[in-house]
Amino acid sequence: MANIKSAKKRIKVIEKKTLRNKMLKSALKTTIKNYLADVNSKNLEDAKASFKTAARALDMSVSKGLLHKNKAARTKSRLAAKLNALNA
Repeated sequence: MANIKSAKKRIKVIEKKTLRNKMLKSALKTTIKNYLADVNSKNLEDAKASFKTAARALDMSVSKGLLHKNKAARTKSRLAAKLNALNA
């Protein structure tokens, strides 16, 4: 355990940030899971709407520093490919 006051504060701050990051990542995964459920049910209108939501959530996670921008771009590309396959 830390003895120095600033080190104790850093531990508290890191715990708060970790909790926030975990919450945001969980919400992102849920959004993507809902999109994939819409794609699997072959509901085109719901899939389009949930794709917009998922893409927005991915972009937001990049701006918050949760994901690397290339990972978000790759994930959006894969999700869009599933939507395009549903269209065809």
